[in-house]
This record gives sequence, structure tokens and C-alpha cells, in this order.
Amino acid sequence: MSVAQDILALYQARGAAAYFGERVSMTEHGLQAAYFAQAEGAPQRLVVAALLHDIGHLLEQVPDAIEDWTIDARHEQGGARWLAKRFNAEISEPVRLHVPAKRYLCAVDAQYFARLSPASVHTLKLQGGPMSEREVAQFEGERFCQDAVRVRRWDDQGKVAGLKTPQLSDYVPLIAGMSRGARRA
Repeated sequence: MSVAQDILALYQARGAAAYFGERVSMTEHGLQAAYFAQAEGAPQRLVVAALLHDIGHLLEQVPDAIEDWTIDARHEQGGARWLAKRFNAEISEPVRLHVPAKRYLCAVDAQYFARLSPASVHTLKLQGGPMSEREVAQFEGERFCQDAVRVRRWDDQGKVAGLKTPQLSDYVPLIAGMSRGARRA
């Protein structure tokens, strides 16, 4: 199977489930994050990262109800590991850092926390809360920290019930073109 076929199969198997505590499915959430990335004119690598930022949720079993989560699932790490085998770091690293980016934004942007959904507030607690000053400095030293912040903001936007977006199949050429081993012009 190709990388794009693997991704389509994951979304087909688990993507229709509700996105934990939100009014969209996991597939809709990823599509909306990619939609907002494209609307902002993001480079293709970040559109793919936005689309696949929560793929870790499709790779693991967690409780369906957000209220039942008592520990952090660390979906960003599992997702990034899976993606790193299939894409370059410019895609997998913003995915790995999108949860730390939430913690970072809570520490450096006084208005950010107020814009989080109730589900994101719940998971923030499990993820360690806002970063300390030391963690902020470490995060800012990460090569892909700014890309991760952008993915995080699209992640936060991608929770709109009924929003019309391109379909997952519309992204197959982009996914195939950005995957490892693809020839790039």
C-alpha cells in the first residue's frame, strides 16, 4: 500500500468517530485544520502536517468520552513516530510539537487559554498545563517550533460543525507528493 492509501485506510477505519469532546469527527477535524492552513496560504508541508496532526489518535485506543481521560495519551508522539517513517521532519516534527505548542501558547499569550474549547482545557491539564519559563526557552529552541504553533492554531480552529471542506481524497496527490521517496520538482 502507498502512504496515501495507508492514511485513507486509517481515516476510513476510525475517522468517523467523534473528535473527543468536540462537535466534529476526527476526519472533519483534520480536514478543517488543513482547510485553515490552505486559507492562510501555508506551504504544502504545513498543510499536510495540519491534515495529519492528530493521526496518533487513529493509531491508538483511548476512551471515546473526553471525561474518561485520566492520563495524557501522548498522541502527538505516536503520530510523529508513524509519520517520520513516511515523511520528512518538516511534516512529522510540527506534529510532534503541536501539543507542546498549546502549552507554550498558554504560557506566552494571555488571551490564548480563553479561546480553548472545554475539551482542550481538559487535555491541557493532562498534558502538564502551561509551560514553565525553562520549558518555554526549550520549546523556542526547537527547529520547528514556529511551524508547530501554526499547526496548533489551525488545530484550534478546526472544530466547526458543518464546515464544508475538501474531502480527504482531494489530498491524496499532496500526500503522495510529500511522502518519503516521492520525486519533487
